[in-house]
Amino acid sequence: MAPKKNATSEMQLARILSSLTEDKAEEIVQIDLRGKSPIGDYMVICSGRSSRQVGAISEKLADRLKQELDVLAKVEGKDAGDWVLIDTGDVIVHVFRPEVREFYQLEKMWVPGAQAAATTS
Repeated sequence: MAPKKNATSEMQLARILSSLTEDKAEEIVQIDLRGKSPIGDYMVICSGRSSRQVGAISEKLADRLKQELDVLAKVEGKDAGDWVLIDTGDVIVHVFRPEVREFYQLEKMWVPGAQAAATTS
């Protein structure tokens, strides 16, 4: 099932960032993909301290998007809790355990010097 697209990508991004902050996600990085990739308008990458927190952050985010913006997001990887992908169609969110994030270094593929751009919440 494809994600619903009722809210603008900017509305989704704002709610995603506030949800991640509320749930104490760490090192939140926002990447503007507009004009760079057809996969979406924005990518957000963040970390949770444990598999349990990664799962909770992801579950709450998907619930908030559905309840508040009527956006049905596709969620993959929640059971493992190492790396969860939440795809709204316009915004792609990656929630990692710190070790897994360090291994894949996903943000370095999109933003040179991404480590310096990270914000710790």
